[in-house]
Amino acid sequence: MELGKYLNGLQHIGLPCRNMEETIAFYENLGMHVAYQTVNEGQKVCFLQQGNLVIEAYEEAKTAEQTGAIDHICFDVSDIDKVFDLVRQMEVTFSDEEIRFLPFWEKGVRFFTILGPNQERVEFCQKL
Repeated sequence: MELGKYLNGLQHIGLPCRNMEETIAFYENLGMHVAYQTVNEGQKVCFLQQGNLVIEAYEEAKTAEQTGAIDHICFDVSDIDKVFDLVRQMEVTFSDEEIRFLPFWEKGVRFFTILGPNQERVEFCQKL
């Protein structure tokens, strides 16, 4: 049997973080909410959710804090221009200073990327 027929999509993305409160505040500012919080063997764990996207943040004393710890988290958006304008008003570091295009899918995609508090790349993307 093919593995694919058992896969329902993304469940969550794991994100080690050095400061849970800073991480929660950053992702809440992007529209996510805390779906579940706990402590596991003394380690703070928080599941942040927006629609079917879930990020499991867990506090670590040492994290990579560099691009590559995870490659990126991508949010699907309906209006990339509006999202770009809204994010430009926030105190975040941009990896892309403008909206970029790639010829993916039928008509291409437009996207931009910022850095989160743990140096993870956060992408906003609209299929055209």
